[in-house]
Amino acid sequence: MDVLAAIEGSINTVGYGLAAIGPGIGVALVFAAYIQASARQPESAGFNRTWLVLGFALVEALALFGLVLAFAIG
Repeated sequence: MDVLAAIEGSINTVGYGLAAIGPGIGVALVFAAYIQASARQPESAGFNRTWLVLGFALVEALALFGLVLAFAIG
């Protein structure tokens, strides 16, 4: 039986690639909510920007935890 394709290397990189989809979607939702809120009520854009940065930081922290775990386990 011939081998058509072989996967070599660490499977952690594949796992991190799949885990990075969640924070990517999360960042998109955070920015979409900010744009929609600013479009509906422009005078509150400064207040909403604080929540934008906080939400972005929390979502990106999840991606960084996944990256650290991919290196720590592998």
